Amino acid sequence: MGKMMNIKKAVAYVFLSLLAFLCLFFFYCLIINATRSHPEISKGFSFIPGKSFGSNLYNVLHNKNLPVIYGIVNSLLIAGSSAALAVYVSALTAYAIHAYEFKLRNVVYLFIVLIMMIPNQVTTLGFLRLINRMGLMDSFVPLILPSMAAPVVFYFMVSYFESNLPLEIIESARIDGSHEFYTFNTIVIPIVKPALAVQGIFAFVASWNNYFVPSLVLKSNAKKTLPILIAQLRSADFLKFDMGQVYMLITIAIVPVAIIYLCLSKFIIGGVTAGSVKG
Repeated sequence: MGKMMNIKKAVAYVFLSLLAFLCLFFFYCLIINATRSHPEISKGFSFIPGKSFGSNLYNVLHNKNLPVIYGIVNSLLIAGSSAALAVYVSALTAYAIHAYEFKLRNVVYLFIVLIMMIPNQVTTLGFLRLINRMGLMDSFVPLILPSMAAPVVFYFMVSYFESNLPLEIIESARIDGSHEFYTFNTIVIPIVKPALAVQGIFAFVASWNNYFVPSLVLKSNAKKTLPILIAQLRSADFLKFDMGQVYMLITIAIVPVAIIYLCLSKFIIGGVTAGSVKG
């Protein structure tokens, strides 16, 4: 029996090690290519880092056709604001569905869930017409405010509330005289921090990597985001095309996502630990 358990553990460790290798190998390739020059990359892949990391970084940051610094700031502003709005408003909506009893409760819940089935591309044309009439083209507003309507985040938060937020806690706060916003901000949010952290990461990454809508809305070079700049760099003509700069810009684009994950991972781990103790 013990021998079989050891074999199963060994197989599991081998499988997980292989999976981790496959996940990390592509990041390794990206970082290696960011240290190599365009001619070196054209010759094929190498496991040994090159000596062009500094020159690639300098060329990207000083590229006159690509305002990379502006792109980083713009992407951080849009992704950070979108993630914060999506998580907070969706959690607040999920709290209303979970904590209140009203006639159209199930209808509202079903309506929001059904919106998840509609692809964003279907509504893009009408969305562009609307913001054009409102004079919001080439602005960050239509890229940030609509993020409040995040059905996927809402659905996850409702499920999390149902399993981790007893209604007795809310009733006790009401009996003590706490108003609803105070209860939500000071009692509910600390309880659901792991869920907020997970959805915050997903919302930030989705907004950070979003290319389709920003490319249609943003026209000024100083307002473009990193995905747009990466696409412009990759579509440069043959004489100006530099794979070293492309890999360096992609590497720069990954760094904020990694930092956000590292900052929020402690809440995720804490939530998993708390859930295991309760179980």
